[in-house]
Amino acid sequence: MSASQSAVRSRAEAVKVSRTFDWLILFVLFFVVLGGYHIHYMLTGGDWDFWTDWKDRRLWVTVAPIVSITFPAAVQAVLWWRYRLPFGAVVCILGLLLGEWINRYLNFWGWTYFPVNFCFPSNLMPGAIVLDVVLMLSGSMTVTAVIGGMAWGLLFYPGNWPVIAPLHVPVEYNGMMMTLADLQGYHYVRTGTPEYIRMVEKGTLRTFGKDVAPVSAFFSAFVSILIYFLWHFFGKWFGGTSFTQSA
Repeated sequence: MSASQSAVRSRAEAVKVSRTFDWLILFVLFFVVLGGYHIHYMLTGGDWDFWTDWKDRRLWVTVAPIVSITFPAAVQAVLWWRYRLPFGAVVCILGLLLGEWINRYLNFWGWTYFPVNFCFPSNLMPGAIVLDVVLMLSGSMTVTAVIGGMAWGLLFYPGNWPVIAPLHVPVEYNGMMMTLADLQGYHYVRTGTPEYIRMVEKGTLRTFGKDVAPVSAFFSAFVSILIYFLWHFFGKWFGGTSFTQSA
C-alpha cells in the first residue's frame, strides 16, 4: 500500500471515529436533558401532573404550561443560535415524555399499582410543535416568545382534553356528585397528609371547563411568554462561546 493510500485510509478511519463520537455525545446529551427536564418538571409541576383528580381546570391549566416551557425554550435557543435547527422544543418534549412514561409505567403502576389512566402524564406535544414552527417561520426570538409562548399556554388544555374528558364525566357516589377522576382519587389514596385526601375544585364537577379554564389558560399563556424570554436567554448564554471558553 502506497503512502497516499495509507493516508486516505487513516483519514477515513479518523472521520468514522469522529462521527461515532459525535453520535455518542448527542446520545448522552439527550438523556442529560431528559433527566434534568424530568426532575425540574416533577419538582415544579408535581402533583398537578401526577394524578387525574388533580388535573383540574384551574391550577393544572395554569401551573403545568408555565413550568414546562422552561427547558424547551433553552434547548431551542441552543439548537437555533448555534446550529439553525428548529426542532429544539419537540426534541425536549419527546425526551420528557419518554422519561415520564417510563416513570409512570415502572414506578406508579409497576411498583405502587396505580392504574395508568390515573397517573398518565400530560400531553405537551401540540405546544412544542407550534413553538418550533413559529421559530422556523419567523426566525425571531421575540415573535416565538410572544406567539409561540402564548400558543403554548392556550393549547395545553385543548390538547389534553380528548384524554381527560372521559374522566371528567359526573357520577353519583354515596349521595355525592363527583367526577370519575375524583372517584379514582378516593379509591387510591396516596398518603395520609391532608393535601392528598382533599378534592380539587370540590363541588364544581370540573366538566366541560365552563369559563374558568379559558381564564386560566390566558393567564398561563401570558406568564409563559415571560418565562420563555428568561429561559431562552439562559440557553443562548450556555450555548455561546463565552460560556464554553470560560468553562
